[in-house]
Amino acid sequence: MNDLLELHEDFCLEAEFLNYRPATIKWYRESLRRFVNYYEGRVRSLSDATHESLRRYLYEKKLAGWKATTFASQYKGLKAFFVWCVKKGHLDANPLDGIERPRLEKTLPRRISQQDALRVVEYAFHAPSSYRFQRYRNRALLGLMLYAGLRAQETLDLRLGHVDVENATVFVQSGKGAKDRMIPMSPTLRRWLREYLAERVRLDKESEYVFTALRGGKPLTYRGLRRVIAGIREGTGIDFTPHRLRHTFATLMLEGGCDLFSLQKMLGHSQLSTTTIYLSASAKMLQAQIAKHPLG
Repeated sequence: MNDLLELHEDFCLEAEFLNYRPATIKWYRESLRRFVNYYEGRVRSLSDATHESLRRYLYEKKLAGWKATTFASQYKGLKAFFVWCVKKGHLDANPLDGIERPRLEKTLPRRISQQDALRVVEYAFHAPSSYRFQRYRNRALLGLMLYAGLRAQETLDLRLGHVDVENATVFVQSGKGAKDRMIPMSPTLRRWLREYLAERVRLDKESEYVFTALRGGKPLTYRGLRRVIAGIREGTGIDFTPHRLRHTFATLMLEGGCDLFSLQKMLGHSQLSTTTIYLSASAKMLQAQIAKHPLG
């Protein structure tokens, strides 16, 4: 009898060895934990993870209030494990095969306005603080999401060698989908990063990571980033998340005239179709296009 949790841990360890992102591995573990907890200990071995048990779990959770996106996320998290089990010879077939999934709602990416974006970074720098380091760090931190389109974890994972202020480039190593990409810095972002890095030198921060905690040299954690975001949201009254800053970057770039292919490369999208959704999200661009109607 193959123990389900032990096999899943082997799967996660292999994913870690293959340089999967920590957030992805955490998602894998959470997906299986939810499935196991649903059956309150009655699912212990791999043979207990049947087509029927998985279908019942997913469908009943959907009926209990899961959104289609939650269903899709949990399905994909489990599927990666069962595909691995088939590949390793633990299963003859994937028990998720044949389970229908609800159609995903087509929602536009949410952004904040250009004025609110400027308020966010201004507040990050001018918010009351006993430490100058925090103000420079927080402005550069949000600047990378808003001026370069980095994801939150990509920003936290940046090493000092990835930020080339002299040549005005940021290197994202093993971003989502294990893809590397190079992103140019705007003059504003370049200045903010230069000033923040000077603060790091002044305080003799030794971490290899660009962004560190206030005290000591430990890298800034996702929890620390959430605290920074929460403070700025409270201080400005602007509802935003790190990913919404990335969406704002994308729509502002298109409105400024950036072509889709270049934006795709900067965002790290595998498919151009993923990038084109930002065209629909920009009312300003659509208004500019409808103005070209020959009948006026």
